[in-house]
Amino acid sequence: MSEQQRVAIVTGAAGGIGRELVLGLLGEGLAVAAVDRTAHGLAELAEAAQARQQGAKLMTIEADLARDEAIDEIVSKVRGHLGMIDILVNNAGVGQATMRSDNRQRPIKFWEVTPEQWKLFVAVHTSAPMALSRALVHDMMRQKWGRIVNVTTSLGTMIREGSPTYGPSKAALEAFSAIMAKDLAGTGVTVNVIVPGGVTNTGMVPLEAGYDRAAMIQPAVMAPPLSWLVSDAADNVTGRRFLAVHWDPSLSPEEAAAKAGSPIAWTAIATMPIEPPRRN
Repeated sequence: MSEQQRVAIVTGAAGGIGRELVLGLLGEGLAVAAVDRTAHGLAELAEAAQARQQGAKLMTIEADLARDEAIDEIVSKVRGHLGMIDILVNNAGVGQATMRSDNRQRPIKFWEVTPEQWKLFVAVHTSAPMALSRALVHDMMRQKWGRIVNVTTSLGTMIREGSPTYGPSKAALEAFSAIMAKDLAGTGVTVNVIVPGGVTNTGMVPLEAGYDRAAMIQPAVMAPPLSWLVSDAADNVTGRRFLAVHWDPSLSPEEAAAKAGSPIAWTAIATMPIEPPRRN
């Protein structure tokens, strides 16, 4: 199969990291379905793609991943317009600033979280990636080629004070990614994680946070590791997480991956449970 024919879905595609991921994949010649709940952001993304003469390969879909019905709608639209889906990038995110814009100065306590807020974070960060992956993985396995790339967060952020919804829901996606990679071993479908590696200059970090935006990690660092992961060169790479901030473009992609990569989740410190012997 030619990479020119490959089709990717990218969620949370309208701005920040998602925008850079979409433009990076378009630059590699892939057809991309960009999914976001923000119509204005999708329109700006389409304009940027047109300016780069890549608009013909871009499809935009306005959808809210918190709605259960959205999953089937997205998959149906992409298959109808672009055909078989080879690559899924679960990037969509909800930031703590949606709960309180000054959450960095006044960290949110877990008892302040409403049931509705908890459900929203879990729906977008955990349930939607599960549902989209489940909807696409059988086609990927049948063709013995596929890529699932999940954007989680730094391990420290998962347990950071003031992150009682974002951290745990992203941690769940991290753990789920490790299980997915094991389930899909030997099928030709890989599962990997990419993260920026620190506080990133996106709309999820409000101006009230007080950071020097120029000193933050810039979203563009996420595109090179994704472009390599979805290529044939990464056929045997699965169950890995990559810190994009450590991806060195002066190195070959394989060398950059070795420098920036580690096992998904907490493999290095994991202690497996003691199990009694099984009866025959």
